[in-house]
Amino acid sequence: MKDHPDLAALPARLRGQAVEVVAAAGEIVFRRGARPARMFFVLEGEVRLVRISTSGAEIVLQRASSGFLAEASLESARYHCDAIAAADSCLLAFPIGAFRDALRRDEAFRSFWIARLAREVHVLRSQCERLALRGAAERIEHYIEAQGDHGRLELSRSRKAWAAELGLTHEVLYRTLAGLRRSGRLSVIEDGGRPILTLTRIKSAARKGPSLKG
Repeated sequence: MKDHPDLAALPARLRGQAVEVVAAAGEIVFRRGARPARMFFVLEGEVRLVRISTSGAEIVLQRASSGFLAEASLESARYHCDAIAAADSCLLAFPIGAFRDALRRDEAFRSFWIARLAREVHVLRSQCERLALRGAAERIEHYIEAQGDHGRLELSRSRKAWAAELGLTHEVLYRTLAGLRRSGRLSVIEDGGRPILTLTRIKSAARKGPSLKG
């Protein structure tokens, strides 16, 4: 089993029950509506939790390239979204019953899991706040502010993947980015194939939408 701090937190007996799962790019890991039978951990590649909006845009609820996937499925009767491999991926699958039993029996593991879920809640709050914004420009600015450093973000994924995470079509994302650059609100520098986006005028006070912080 590969070295990872989250895996090290698992009880030895649970780690011993893991099986390796390989998923090719585009392959479905699990489908919405299916009953969860395993808890997944992404070792390599990338797996996304995806829903389709009423407008037909793909919305990415989680991107996992190293870590647990769909933690909420541990206490769910059915999956609420599809899990799709965005690249050739390698995962570990733990029997969900054994995972639950380990949480009940091992206090250290339970404390680790609670702390991890708390971090995920923070990420999801930010994402929910962003998706509640109506304007594409507002979503882009929110993302850069929330995920970047003082209004500066090195984009580590393709623009198409980023559009899905923002709940936008890639055509809308491209047009909005171009408009932000023309208006002087955004600068983009290509650095070794990874664009660096910098907000040149942050308009946080002008943003409208419900705040889920706190």
